[in-house]
Amino acid sequence: MLHNPKVFQSSIKFNSPIHPSQIQNIPSSPSSTVIKQCCKLSRRELAIFGNSSLLLFLSSQTLEPFNMSKARAEENLPDANENDPQEENNTSTRPKCSNKTTTKRAFLDISIDGEPVGRIIIGLYGEDVPAGAARFSNLVSGAAGISYRRKEFIKIMPNYVQHGGVRSYGVDAELAQRTGTNLAAESLVDEWEKQYKTCPGIKNVAGTVSIIVRDPSKPPPKLKLVARQGKLEIDQEEVGTDPNGTELVIATKDSPELDASSLVIGRVLEGMEVVEKIGQVKNVQENTKSPYFRAAKLIGDKRAVVAERGFNRPYSKVVVTNCGLE
Repeated sequence: MLHNPKVFQSSIKFNSPIHPSQIQNIPSSPSSTVIKQCCKLSRRELAIFGNSSLLLFLSSQTLEPFNMSKARAEENLPDANENDPQEENNTSTRPKCSNKTTTKRAFLDISIDGEPVGRIIIGLYGEDVPAGAARFSNLVSGAAGISYRRKEFIKIMPNYVQHGGVRSYGVDAELAQRTGTNLAAESLVDEWEKQYKTCPGIKNVAGTVSIIVRDPSKPPPKLKLVARQGKLEIDQEEVGTDPNGTELVIATKDSPELDASSLVIGRVLEGMEVVEKIGQVKNVQENTKSPYFRAAKLIGDKRAVVAERGFNRPYSKVVVTNCGLE
């Protein structure tokens, strides 16, 4: 029995002292027996030892088995990269999605401001995406009545370059109608949905060639009230226009932002240095973070819409001077 309790006084104060019943109900563990043996105290002893030193002693004794169990649990944790079914699934599907067989070879001759810079040779995945490969081969060969010849690249992005394709109106549309070519992208969207499901991960990797088949940012259709045969009916009004399935995209780097809108139809076999030259052309810098642009966009100012269309456009003319199948 200690006769001088002042020796154990401490400057640390606890707002909720431990009741004797709580001390005696400590769960059993390898070290809890020792705690029970050392903690069978009378009320007078508890009054003497009811200070910070006793509490610190008890806390150190009770935390020891907790820390040991925590250390054992950390040792028994499996490695994050081991036995991960999702990782194994992605690994098993990557070869199927990346190592596709090319069935046709197409070429694009490129010039920048009238100066020839080289030829891009593209291998098409005719077996995996037959509709997309057929659409592209008909355009480069001229079988569709229209082609990429004398058409320009309209967008230079950090990860990809985009060709404007052919127009769905005017002369291009008339020439396509003469050959019976349908510029609708329904079949291409179906192939995109299949590709999106069967090939997880990034599909538009560096060197891949894609066709834009859908607009992921297109707003939902608006409802409007129309009169038909003397009756008022609710009809849906489409907002914006869908891509016509002719805009061409070549990835200079991995471009996951394209996966939601474009269908991968092939890859660059030769002439990747030509694609990189296109990517180095100076373009109109994007200014969407400007407060003036945001305010104009918010109030629907047409000048903001026109300015937005010009973002990332090249200052130089990047043109497909010739194209076809090898």
